[in-house]
Amino acid sequence: MNPHQAHSATPWAMFASLWRNRQLIRQMTRRDVVGRYRGSIMGLAWSFFNPVLMLFVYTFVFSVVFKARWGVGGEENKADFAIILFVGMIVHGLFAECINRAPGLILSNVNYVKKVVFPLEILPWVALGSALFNCFVSTAVLLLAQFAINHIFSWTSMIFPLVLLPLIFAGMGFTWFLAALGVYVRDVGQVTGIFTTVLLFLSPVFYPVSALPKEYRGLLQLNPLTLIIEESRKVLVFGKLPDWSALGIAVLAGLTIAAAGFWWFQKTRKGFADVL
Repeated sequence: MNPHQAHSATPWAMFASLWRNRQLIRQMTRRDVVGRYRGSIMGLAWSFFNPVLMLFVYTFVFSVVFKARWGVGGEENKADFAIILFVGMIVHGLFAECINRAPGLILSNVNYVKKVVFPLEILPWVALGSALFNCFVSTAVLLLAQFAINHIFSWTSMIFPLVLLPLIFAGMGFTWFLAALGVYVRDVGQVTGIFTTVLLFLSPVFYPVSALPKEYRGLLQLNPLTLIIEESRKVLVFGKLPDWSALGIAVLAGLTIAAAGFWWFQKTRKGFADVL
């Protein structure tokens, strides 16, 4: 294997690699998920109990301690605020997990760079698959809690994966970019944690967009998480259809970011072996 050989960086190559290596991505994702809980007594059950615990904490802190209300109108019980907030945490958690892991993806798999003929471009897909597993487990907890509390299960919840598509594509683009950059600039790993924490408070996770003064709402709309969080609440909590036109534009933007990130990764990967 020549570690310095050029690799195709076209959008077609991005999807072709995903399809060609789909079995390997599935196996590595399963290994990554299981590996997190290897050696623990409860094993994969922790992936279910962790979001359950967090939902209870959110319910107690925001509805009992702070007595917060979202202002959706009608009868809003103590758990409603926590459920609405939890949707924002799920979306942010999916994006944050990919971004925070990205700078170390290549650094933690040096053997794949130097010794094995391996499609390095699939490592971000593996990170995304692991994050999606946690995301959908948390979503299942959310839907069960909503059914237990409000006796509601809306069919629009089935649309949630479609709502996540723009975030998935954009997240992959950023992950490819940061995974490659992290090889050359090791400080990137420190910056991403700060960035995702700041993004948590600059996204409509703990508050609705309408709570902001009008002059700041436009700035909040520039946040890529804002649209996804708002539309996710529509389909998961309020039983409404999403804004398809806005999601369509977001998908195109996400694909553009994914293509740009993949191009950067493929063009810079030939230098990985020298640096590592």
